Amino acid sequence: MKTVVLEVRSLKDTLADASRTMKTGRAERAAHIGFATPELLWQVLTAKRWELLKALCGAGPVSIREVARRVGRDVKAVHGDVTALLDAGILIRPADGGIEFPYDAVKVEFVLQAA
Repeated sequence: MKTVVLEVRSLKDTLADASRTMKTGRAERAAHIGFATPELLWQVLTAKRWELLKALCGAGPVSIREVARRVGRDVKAVHGDVTALLDAGILIRPADGGIEFPYDAVKVEFVLQAA
């Protein structure tokens, strides 16, 4: 199963992990997409966009029109959400067209600590 971890972490921590992976040659099993703050994570991953990810999970490449049909939403509104998810690196555009969420599972991870 191909999993993506959406997590809240600093740029410093993300770069340290990338450096460690390059030195050891061992990558983690899951892909990681980091957000600087929980607020940024929730700004990008709205309820409507989460619905899109559920519809795209394991589906392979599909057109925006098809995604809109699957979730019962307007194509223009879905296009705006798809653009935000592409900009965040969560969705990709395959060479043969359409959009794709190239994962079978999503894990959201962050820690809330006392100030």
